[in-house]
Amino acid sequence: MDIKTIRERAFAMPLTNPAYPMGPYRFVNREFFIISYRTDPDRLRAMVPEPLQITAPVVNYEFIRMPDSTGFGDYTESGQVIPVQYKGQPGNYTHAMFLDDHPPLAGGRELWGFPKKLAQPRLHTEVDTLVGTLDYGPVRVATGTMGYKHRTLDMQAINSSLSATPNYLLKIIPHVDGRPRICELVCYNLEDVNVKGAWEGPASLSLAPHALAPVADLPVLEVLGAKHFVADLTLGLGKVVFDYLA
Repeated sequence: MDIKTIRERAFAMPLTNPAYPMGPYRFVNREFFIISYRTDPDRLRAMVPEPLQITAPVVNYEFIRMPDSTGFGDYTESGQVIPVQYKGQPGNYTHAMFLDDHPPLAGGRELWGFPKKLAQPRLHTEVDTLVGTLDYGPVRVATGTMGYKHRTLDMQAINSSLSATPNYLLKIIPHVDGRPRICELVCYNLEDVNVKGAWEGPASLSLAPHALAPVADLPVLEVLGAKHFVADLTLGLGKVVFDYLA
């Protein structure tokens, strides 16, 4: 294979059999269960990279079912997203994410810099309760519950928030000698969002310590609320807003 062909074909690894296809990446009937909670402000501050700033000691713990996603298939994610500010504008910083499918794990890390690791998240309805769980191997590290569709939320408000809020990631790719070759703050947006239903209800969240899935390092001090919604959306490609190696 000549150099010109390599340059034309190379967009992901492996070269001759990429782990995921080219985007855009459209998600249909993506189901979100998000529990907002108050945590320790000092621990939170230690987790959020400058130049992002925290505005309140709040974490959003997420369970997300993705039954129909372009190129990535059918999978589930779970993790922590932190409300932040960048240059005075509100946004979200993805701190940790665990999922059960290789193509979005590889694509998420390589393209955007999502902090994804392999685990076993699940989101389902158990009689009258929405239940989200995260297992890392045989160990249960997160359990979230909410009363199923107790109250309807404003779908347009959620649609506007998803579309307008920028999302931030810390993308790190090492050099062959182990030093960081890329270390960037990346921003992306959700596009063509269509919220199909949204609800809230009483909720709880339990996080357990684990050496390799340390979600409990941001402890739950108080559950502030929860929401459950279903949407179609496109995951927009990112842009670099800060280069730590410059």
